[in-house]
Amino acid sequence: MERQIGPDFEHPKPPEAQIALLRHVEANDGVTVRRAADALLMKPNNVSAMVTQLTEQGLLERRQDSADKRVAHLHLTSASRQQLAEVQHLMSSLLRRALRSMTEDELEALDSALTALHALNERLHPDTH
Repeated sequence: MERQIGPDFEHPKPPEAQIALLRHVEANDGVTVRRAADALLMKPNNVSAMVTQLTEQGLLERRQDSADKRVAHLHLTSASRQQLAEVQHLMSSLLRRALRSMTEDELEALDSALTALHALNERLHPDTH
């Protein structure tokens, strides 16, 4: 889906790992590099390098922890918030168009599949529901 929005997105597309990091920080404002690395299944030094790149691009802000100067908390900048919102809007529009083009039978099959996937997720992660 992200490839399909590329022509409509006016900014250079960052690598997937950077997008994943920005989305993680968006959902977990103030996350540390180590926790972000754990969540993204990446090495902390790789995430740290990405943080440096994104900071230089003005898309991420690194703030030192007041109690432990070795720890940095990550925050989106207004520029990255705007870009992520643009991507979300474009992806939502694309999804709406695709859903409107589906037949009633296809929509019912999709609903059944989503119900089954939700049940599977609950069985795989019973402690989170």
